[in-house]
Amino acid sequence: MSAQTGKSGLTSRPEWKALCQHFESIKNVQLRDAFAEDSDRASKFSVEAVDLFLDYSKNRINSETMPLLFDLAKSAKLKERTEAMFTGEKINTTENRAVLHTALRAPKDAVIEFEGQNVVPDVHEVLDKMTAFCERVISGEWTGYTGQPIRNVINIGIGGSDLGPVMAYEALKHYSNRDLTFRFVSNVDGTDFAEATIDLDPAETLVIVASKTFTTQETMTNAMSARKWLVDQLGAETAVAKHFVAVSTSAERVQEFGIDTENMFGFWDWVGGRYSMDAAIGLSTMLAIGPDRFRQMLDGFHAMDVHFRETPLEENLPVILAMLNIWYTNFFDAQTVAVLPYDQYLKRFPAYLQQLTMESNGKSVTLAGDSIDYETSPVFWGEPGTNGQHSFYQLIHQGTHLIPCDFIAFGRSLNPVGDHHDKLMANVFAQTEALAFGKTKEQVEAEGTSSELVPHRVFSGNRPSNTLYAEILTPRILGSLIALYEHSVFVQGVVYDIDSFDQWGVELGKVLAKKIVPELEASDSPDLKHDSSTNQLIQRYRKSQGRTA
Repeated sequence: MSAQTGKSGLTSRPEWKALCQHFESIKNVQLRDAFAEDSDRASKFSVEAVDLFLDYSKNRINSETMPLLFDLAKSAKLKERTEAMFTGEKINTTENRAVLHTALRAPKDAVIEFEGQNVVPDVHEVLDKMTAFCERVISGEWTGYTGQPIRNVINIGIGGSDLGPVMAYEALKHYSNRDLTFRFVSNVDGTDFAEATIDLDPAETLVIVASKTFTTQETMTNAMSARKWLVDQLGAETAVAKHFVAVSTSAERVQEFGIDTENMFGFWDWVGGRYSMDAAIGLSTMLAIGPDRFRQMLDGFHAMDVHFRETPLEENLPVILAMLNIWYTNFFDAQTVAVLPYDQYLKRFPAYLQQLTMESNGKSVTLAGDSIDYETSPVFWGEPGTNGQHSFYQLIHQGTHLIPCDFIAFGRSLNPVGDHHDKLMANVFAQTEALAFGKTKEQVEAEGTSSELVPHRVFSGNRPSNTLYAEILTPRILGSLIALYEHSVFVQGVVYDIDSFDQWGVELGKVLAKKIVPELEASDSPDLKHDSSTNQLIQRYRKSQGRTA
């Protein structure tokens, strides 16, 4: 509903209406004209903080746009909501929970209270326990059931218990311990488990089972398969205690599984799954890069937390990114955002952001439960450059969809090989330039292009992008990047007046699947009471398994 006003609290505000009027005056302005008219535009729309440089000058904005967007954020009481989050108020209202992932990276001397108790000592107690355990594994002091040191680590989880650890392992692989092999199992598809273990020796393998409740269907199915794989090959149930550790809050279920609760690493109800990779869910990350570098990553998270909490909106990196997303999603009808990291180590970063953004803000009712008459989260997607240039960039440049882009680039490569990095960075700069300014009909004709080909070689330009630039990818920079997007998601949720920290949308399918499993496995023909399509599919599957249809 681009540049429209509605009946909701958000779209009826004067700040929203002011943006609607502004949109009408700016919607057809070309970036090539904006840059031609203002030689200082790049510096005016650039901000540097926490070792990250953001150039957002190639956006369809002018000197009036950002103040109007910041006014909208203020009207949503962003400052007050931010303090409520940082101070442990139960802002996740549908689950009556606090949202204190920022406490996971707070320094030891910080005081962050929840229900009258400082949670920071508890956080550091778990970090210290993780550190001691990782040092034992890395040094070879921890051995398996047969006395062999650990050479393989399998992380079993799903959602936030998988996407964060996988992304962090790939992102920081340059810093990882190459004496250890890491595998990640999440999908309940047996192929995922089979391929992860096919070449591993269970006598040398440590399995991390990451599930807050220790009841998640996919995770526990994979964990039981891993348990059977290990026991069958080592020949003893007691081997489980030497090869399995848990990240959970359910000591009873962990013990029932056969894991020594001394090897259980806890976290808290005020940590959402997709915000937990810097908690015990990051145990595999700490094993890979070591405790010191893990804490450097936490320092990067914390630095961005401080920046977000204390910096005025006009220079606040998460706020700027958030409000630009709102600008395009609600006024330009942009449905998606492409995240394009020009660093191979960040190849899983877009997938990680998909959960962070879309599970958080994929909502259609306000905090009060009222239907929303505006757009909330766009679809996030992307691939590392330059691979994407040879697949989907065609659509971004010349397609009918407006797709804002976040480019992420680094001044130095962790693997300097010849002139590779010069060419990589040239592509970053060229793509943002091409998207913004395009190529006019006159420019194409001036090149001597035949008249019938001219329309095909015109680039409209005016395609917006941000460029996030850092000197080099380090654990600290990764932490800052993740926290940047975490807080951007939060800001959008505040403005949209939604609960960014629940995820009821994932529940219905899970509940129905639990009902269908026994119908698939029943020896006798079940009494199916689904719709005709679902009944038909269940019957066809049962037939393929040789069961009574």
